[in-house]
Amino acid sequence: TLELGCGTGRLLVPLARAGVAITGVDLSRPMLDRAHARAVRLPRVRRPGIVRADIRALPFAARRFGAVMAPYGLLQSLVNDRDLDATLSEVRRLLPKGGLLGVDLVPDLETWSEYTGQVSLRGRGLSGSIVTLVESVRQDRRRRLTIFDEEFVERRGSTTTRHRFSLTFRTLPFDEMLARLRDAGFRIEATAGTYRGARWTPESDVWLVRARRS
Repeated sequence: TLELGCGTGRLLVPLARAGVAITGVDLSRPMLDRAHARAVRLPRVRRPGIVRADIRALPFAARRFGAVMAPYGLLQSLVNDRDLDATLSEVRRLLPKGGLLGVDLVPDLETWSEYTGQVSLRGRGLSGSIVTLVESVRQDRRRRLTIFDEEFVERRGSTTTRHRFSLTFRTLPFDEMLARLRDAGFRIEATAGTYRGARWTPESDVWLVRARRS
């Protein structure tokens, strides 16, 4: 199994611990460093593969994996058709005929209200510091983009450190995403609107797709 956008190993490490033979890829070296640190705590025979790579051009041989997973909004982080097509083409290349693709999408990002400077989280860090997440949301409706501007403020005694970054997602209607998967050479096997497998509706909290390489 291959996980696209494995990040710090939030899914990768528990799946490996459960006995799944899995490899994760991500482009962020700091996030992969965290994943490595978590993975080395596992028995050697359970440790996942961790590879720094661009999901639009993956460094693996054809038909290498029996399954590929694109969790929580990963395909929506591809903000133009060219990048989405390139990624789906790579996934198809890595799967044998009948190979499994699992997709998890965030519904209707483009309906989110815009706001500025909202405190989304506040708590204590592992070192006892006070951590606050201040978030702003912008919409580029012409391009179907939702931009999250994030600022983590960490206070330790009289010292304050700020970390800023942005996340951009593109929303395609569910039917359009299914059509893109079909055009890329996948057969839609099932959809769901919850992680327990309930039927998908436009009001579903999540959009899940299980597809097979044609």
